Amino acid sequence: MSVKNIHFIAIGGSAMHNLAIALHRKGYEVTGSDDEIFEPSRSRLFNLGLLPDRMGWDPGNIHAGIDAVILGMHARADNPELIKAKELGVPVFSYPGFFYEQTKQKTRVVIGGSHGKTTITSMIVHVLRHAGVDFDYLVGAQLDGFDCMVKLGGSSGVAIIEGDEYLASALEQVPKFHLYRPDIALISGIAWDHINVFKTFESYVDQFRLFIEAIEPGGKLVYCKEDPEVVKLAESDSVGARSIPYGVPRHRIENGVTILLTEHGEVPLRVFGSHNLQNMEGARHVCNLLGIGDLEFHRAIATFHGAAKRLERIGGNAQRAVFKDFAHSPSKLKATVQAVREQFPGRQLVACMELHTFSSLSEDFLDQYAGCMDAADRAVVFYDPHAVQLKRLPAIPPDRIRSAFGRQDVLVLNDPIAVIGAVRDGREEESVLLMMSSGNFGGLDLEALSEAFIA
Repeated sequence: MSVKNIHFIAIGGSAMHNLAIALHRKGYEVTGSDDEIFEPSRSRLFNLGLLPDRMGWDPGNIHAGIDAVILGMHARADNPELIKAKELGVPVFSYPGFFYEQTKQKTRVVIGGSHGKTTITSMIVHVLRHAGVDFDYLVGAQLDGFDCMVKLGGSSGVAIIEGDEYLASALEQVPKFHLYRPDIALISGIAWDHINVFKTFESYVDQFRLFIEAIEPGGKLVYCKEDPEVVKLAESDSVGARSIPYGVPRHRIENGVTILLTEHGEVPLRVFGSHNLQNMEGARHVCNLLGIGDLEFHRAIATFHGAAKRLERIGGNAQRAVFKDFAHSPSKLKATVQAVREQFPGRQLVACMELHTFSSLSEDFLDQYAGCMDAADRAVVFYDPHAVQLKRLPAIPPDRIRSAFGRQDVLVLNDPIAVIGAVRDGREEESVLLMMSSGNFGGLDLEALSEAFIA
C-alpha cells in the first residue's frame, strides 16, 4: 500500500500515538486530531511536532491530499472528520487494519489471550532484539530500551503483534486480533472480560474461535494447555493449524529468586510467578518457530525483568517490598496475588486492587472476583466514586463488594489518602504490598505510598 500522507482521528490513544510516531520516523507526513490527550502521549507528540494545535474535531483537517485516515476506537461513527473522509473517498483504516496492510508480506506473530499477552509479546521482542533479529512490532506496554512501542520497517521479515479483544473502530466492530491474520498465533488463556462489549461468556469465547480461524493456511497455533477453555478450542478437530501446547516449565524458588531448570543448566530469572513462567514457555515456542534455539532464548530471557506495570518492584528493603501490577480482571488478579504469595511464602501479603474498568464496576460482573484475593493476608479494594459517575453506573455498597470477593474482612475504600493509612497500619516486620489497577487509584502517589509502607 503506497501512502505517505496520513491523518489520525483520535491520535492520543496509546497504540494510536505510537503508530503515528513510527510513521513519522518512517518519513510519512502525519497529522492528527483528538478531543483530549493525556500524558505521556501529549509530551511525546509535542516533542515531534505531531500534537494538534488545538483540541477537537475539524472537518477542515481532511482534504484530497490525504492518502489515508486511521480511525481510533475512541472516535464515534458520527465524527465530523470521519464523515468528511468518507465524502471525499479517502481510505479509512483502524490501526490494526492499517498495521496488517503494512505487514501482510511478512510473517505475522499475533499474541492473544485474556491475560499475559503484553508480557509474552514483550518477552519475544526482548529475545529477538538480544539475538540481533530485525523485526516489526506492536506492543501495548513500555519496554526498557524502546522509546516507541510500534515499529514498521522496510527490510524486516517478521512482525510481532500484541492482539487484544477490544473492538477495532467505530467502522470495524470486530476485535482487533481478528484483523491481523496471523501466521503464528498464541492464546495464553480465556477468562471473561470486557462485559460492556461481550455480554456473555459464550460470545467472548467465540472471539477466540474466530481468531483461530483467521490463522493463515499452513500456520501454527501455540496455546496454553493449563487453560481448559483454550484446550477446548485448540484441540478441536476443526483447527487446521498445527497446534503446539505449553505449560509451566521446571523451576525452583530460592531466596526469593525463581530459577529455571533447563537442559543447559539453571537459569536465574528476574521475573516470577507461575503465570509468568507459563508466559515464558509460550514465548519460547514462538521464538523456536522463528529460528531461535533454546540456549539462545534462555540466555536472553535471563535478562528480562518484565514489562512496565507488570509485577514491577517500586520499592523495598530487606524486610519489605512494594510491587505494582496492571492486574484488574479476575483472572489476572488471582494469578498476580498467587505469584507474590508463592515468591514470598514467609511474609505477610497485603493486596490492594482498584475497581476501575466498566466490567469491574458493574454489579452483574462483580461475582467473577470470588476468591481472587484469598491468597492475601490482608485485602483492600478501592474505587473512585468519580470513575463510577463517568461510566454512568450505580454506586456499589461495600457489603456487596465483600460478598463478591468472598471474604468479609476486605477493607473497601473510596478515598485515596485512606489507602496509605490502610496498607501501612497493621503491616508486619516482614511484608509485601501489592498494588493492582489499570487506573491510578484516584491520583494516589505510589512513591509516597511505598515509602510509608517500607518505613
